[in-house]
Amino acid sequence: MLFDHLVLAGGGHSHALMLMRWAANSQFRPKGLITLVNRNSTTIYSGMFPGVIAREYCWNDAQIDLRVLADRAEVVLVIDEILGLNAKEKTLFLKHRPNLNFSRISLDFGSSTNTSKFNQSLNSEALAIPIKPFNKALDFIKSEDIRSSASKEKTFSVIGAGFAGLEIAFALRKRWPERPLQLQFTSKKLSEKIKNVLISERISLVERDVPISGPALLCTGNQPPEWIKNSGLPLEVSGRISTLATFQSTLYPYVFAVGDCGVLKESPRPPSGVWAVRAASKLARNIERQTEGKKLLVWKPQKRALQIVGGPFKPEVDLAWAFWGEKLIGPHPWIWFWKKFIDRRFMRMFDDISMMASHSQNDDEKKLCRGCAAKLASEPLREALKESNVNGLENNSEDAALVFKSSSGENLIQSVDGFPSLISDPWLNARLTALHACSDIWATGGVVISAQPIVTLPAVPDGVQKELLVQVLGGIRSALEPQDARIIGGHTLESRSQTPGIIANAIQISLSVNGLISSENKAWNKNGLQEGDVILLSRSLGSGVIFAASMQGAVDPSDLDFAIAQMNLSQHSLLLNLFNKQSQQCNSDAFHACTDITGFGLLGHLWEMLSSSNSKLLENELTPLKIILMAEAIPSFPGVLRLLAAGHRSTFASANRRFWRLFEPKGNMGSWFEWDLGNIPLESKHHQQIMELIVDPQTCGPLCLACSSSIADELIDEGAWIKIGSVHSI
Repeated sequence: MLFDHLVLAGGGHSHALMLMRWAANSQFRPKGLITLVNRNSTTIYSGMFPGVIAREYCWNDAQIDLRVLADRAEVVLVIDEILGLNAKEKTLFLKHRPNLNFSRISLDFGSSTNTSKFNQSLNSEALAIPIKPFNKALDFIKSEDIRSSASKEKTFSVIGAGFAGLEIAFALRKRWPERPLQLQFTSKKLSEKIKNVLISERISLVERDVPISGPALLCTGNQPPEWIKNSGLPLEVSGRISTLATFQSTLYPYVFAVGDCGVLKESPRPPSGVWAVRAASKLARNIERQTEGKKLLVWKPQKRALQIVGGPFKPEVDLAWAFWGEKLIGPHPWIWFWKKFIDRRFMRMFDDISMMASHSQNDDEKKLCRGCAAKLASEPLREALKESNVNGLENNSEDAALVFKSSSGENLIQSVDGFPSLISDPWLNARLTALHACSDIWATGGVVISAQPIVTLPAVPDGVQKELLVQVLGGIRSALEPQDARIIGGHTLESRSQTPGIIANAIQISLSVNGLISSENKAWNKNGLQEGDVILLSRSLGSGVIFAASMQGAVDPSDLDFAIAQMNLSQHSLLLNLFNKQSQQCNSDAFHACTDITGFGLLGHLWEMLSSSNSKLLENELTPLKIILMAEAIPSFPGVLRLLAAGHRSTFASANRRFWRLFEPKGNMGSWFEWDLGNIPLESKHHQQIMELIVDPQTCGPLCLACSSSIADELIDEGAWIKIGSVHSI
């Protein structure tokens, strides 16, 4: 059986249905490494987009979550923009990362709007936005909502009177009952029946050559991306890839193309979602059969397909049309009900896959969390270090160790970190691991100068291992090079454990990171807290629960996107700003203590700061300190509190709950931590969510800084830091 790297370029309808087939029937999934590349983590079901405009559906109703789908189908998901393809060299070019090499590729990416068709009718005052990509078109429509009730506003135009333009015009009339609307069309494309209905809905009709001014949506047909022209693939006149009836390129049998980017040479069909959906099953089976060395199946599409177009939409009853070639039925309410049934059934298939997978495991079989939530709990770690008598390390809570101090006063520091793959994308996972490891150096006041990674790869064929390692090293370099740091060596291992369903999830990365503290600056330790200090955080919390819930398909895709985007931002630039602040203050002791918030959560790492500071104070017979946390100020990623309220937790959170005891009074001394709850009632559900938030383990978590209130105010005003508490004497 052939073992290879199959790349699915684009998250179109055919690919989404193919992934659903493999998620529901794992025996059909081709063996080997499979990677899906798409610009976004979701794809929009085009059939429901007019309903979104008409407010019949919300945005999430029309989204297919590709992360969940890829995970269930045991496929790597890469979120990036495709820049090009070299079919002969079997290379896919991406915008933000190294190229992907493949042995086979299937192309099913969304097309863009062909904006050249009607440009001659737009005058200089026109603000014309293409209908694709859908998210940008919807943002444009929302920006026009404020003017929808103003009858004197400029007419809003829909340019292009194909099925898409017709349905969008009706949807806009439902959204904006009073706003002047017009549809620019070609006379031959609209029947008198449709024209009469448009006029009755107060949608003016203008011919194609009439100049358009004011805001407009371009629904002027589709065109493949420009890079297809340089791919080396044979193209039809429309610019789409010419394929055989097996969906294979007429020149390269290892290249498949469907949907908006592929067209059967002998049976051309329009770039419609109807054809893409119907092609999905044959495409999947042909890719599977090619893997097994079997003869491929021939697709013979029907000559025409039923097209259902929603509208007009009315408050009391909604209508729709049915087109079968030249035949026109409607508009009629039952056609609209039929369309809604078809659309919702289509989307429900993807929901069922997600629910099926999330309920397929009992409580004892739930997936363990990855990332920094895979670390050892604090108690067994300290006990093991104590019994091993390893240079008293059980009492050393600093983030990085001093290796060498030069004669000029520079300190060379070192730290090590790593964890099992957090996400399936090997490049992004390696980047996040490297950024996470670098944060120990940043928290000590050092700049990263070099790193040595240890990479464990799954036991798979050499070619796949090479591709995975290229992506991993590229991800690490992307984190180091902006810091003027580099990889200076490392080590590779091959895993002896059973490879999981997603091959890339078997990758494990650890990094030894070296940093330098200049002679002008002092190391930032955890033991420097002072009375009156303000506690600052550099970013929000909640990555642990976000990723735990994502394994159950319970996270809103936009919330997960936001969390990953924040984690993906290097915090080394914050460090440079802090150095500048020290220089302006002429004070190398401007920042009293610092750490990074990782596996032990906010409370656990604050306790490291507080306990080490108090040990130092007690040694000098000084009054110990406590920390008062401001519950309402502790920041969380979007959706995190909702997930905590629903009962989602990282598997490591239970070990961190031992730190809750720090809020309990200790005799006459009171407690080490106290709450300033603000308007949050004590013991309320909201209070409990905040308690869970502060023990949530973080990957690529925030830096936590303690400094005087005057410096804190400056940092807060500059926008990068958030005040979450203060330090007081007990």
